[in-house]
Amino acid sequence: MSGLDELMAGELKAVNVGLASFAEPIAAAGVSVITLDWRPPALGDADAAMRLARLMNDERIEKANATAIELVLAAQAVLLDVVAAREAIPALAEGRLLLHAGPPIEWEHMCGPMRGAVAGAIVLEGWAPDLVRAEEIAASGDVKFAPCHHHDAVGPMAGLISPSMPVYVLEDPSTGRRAYSNLNEGIGKALRFGANDDEVLTKLRWMVAEVGPTLGAALRSLKEPINMKSNIAQALQMGDECHNRNVGSTSLWSRQLAPALARQGEAGVRVLEFMRDNNHFALNANMAACKLMTAAGEGVPHSTLVTTMARNGVDFGIRVSGCGERWFVTPAPVPDGLYFPGYGPEDANPDLGDSAITETAGIGGFAMAAAPAVVGFVGGTPADAMAYTVEMADITLARSRDFQLPPLRFLGSPTGIDLRKVLDTGSAPVIDTGIAHRRPGVGQIGAGIARAPIACFVEALAAVEAGL
Repeated sequence: MSGLDELMAGELKAVNVGLASFAEPIAAAGVSVITLDWRPPALGDADAAMRLARLMNDERIEKANATAIELVLAAQAVLLDVVAAREAIPALAEGRLLLHAGPPIEWEHMCGPMRGAVAGAIVLEGWAPDLVRAEEIAASGDVKFAPCHHHDAVGPMAGLISPSMPVYVLEDPSTGRRAYSNLNEGIGKALRFGANDDEVLTKLRWMVAEVGPTLGAALRSLKEPINMKSNIAQALQMGDECHNRNVGSTSLWSRQLAPALARQGEAGVRVLEFMRDNNHFALNANMAACKLMTAAGEGVPHSTLVTTMARNGVDFGIRVSGCGERWFVTPAPVPDGLYFPGYGPEDANPDLGDSAITETAGIGGFAMAAAPAVVGFVGGTPADAMAYTVEMADITLARSRDFQLPPLRFLGSPTGIDLRKVLDTGSAPVIDTGIAHRRPGVGQIGAGIARAPIACFVEALAAVEAGL
């Protein structure tokens, strides 16, 4: 008996494909209705659907994707050091350059939180005496801007990296490739959410003067560098998804670094206390590790593997292995989530940040099954968390060999977004994210779930076909 015969055996049934309202009159007549979760390919875009039909089983793409995903799965990431950004990223040692999250954007188009972060970073660097003058300098063109991703770096939310800020230095030992991220300031008011008052700047100056150098000294004193990929794998089995929940990951860090930090004297104790009070402390280094993994799959001709998802608070952008460094951009969505008291969706800025690199590498929202407690922060239920991970398996090329999920019988986390599968299923990548106030200087007002917009995937597939 075929699957369809088995489905239709027995009592009279109706199968509904389409809007749920189609089935209402039939159900009202007493007929059992089976509703299929089906969406037209490419969300009904006829040209994109025809392109998808041509490319869905293209042998050149299949071979390219097999190569690209194996590079991603094989990539390693160890944490070597913390240094001033200008020492790690050559472009920051020349002139006035600030790195930001997401695809390219200039001052006149930036959202409120990113403008607030830019102004704060300019004051931090001593390029302006106050925030008013900082905004004038930013608008004048005296400061240049570039995406973190253009310099092998990532930053959460606004993602600002300025020359004096301490950054993590991670390396893939097999290739020598490096990636960088700034340090996490903690929850609440923080530069990454656009907050930039004296309290925020005082903390940043302390991080420049003490936290960064102390962490760097501790890391350099270790006999072996910290294996970030191993840490992430362990944290997934401790209830983290390593994007919006990092309790396990930060705890592992604290244990590994505690002896080395204790040897740094009172400064080391203060850094340990800072880590203790910030469950998200490990996030930024996790992001840099994910950047190393996804970067390993870049530049494979004809591959439809998504290697970057990033948002700048105005635009959502992706990059695809077979299309090199080209961005495919569409307006960023507003996350659906839980808000702090006194705030609501009308206050929210569209999604921003490079932290979607975690989902691109197969953790974060793609591993929510491992972290049912995260729904208390981003909304939903534990069943929703499980469903997101199961759904993401439909749009990925493989399962991770390292990132295993206990609630799914230790299956690997879905890894390697295939833009063809996104368009074929209509299932957009899920991202768990923080929510920033749309006005500069306010900061975080909640956390939630965002879906990657489909339009940029449609444009990217056209570019892949043009390159065949």
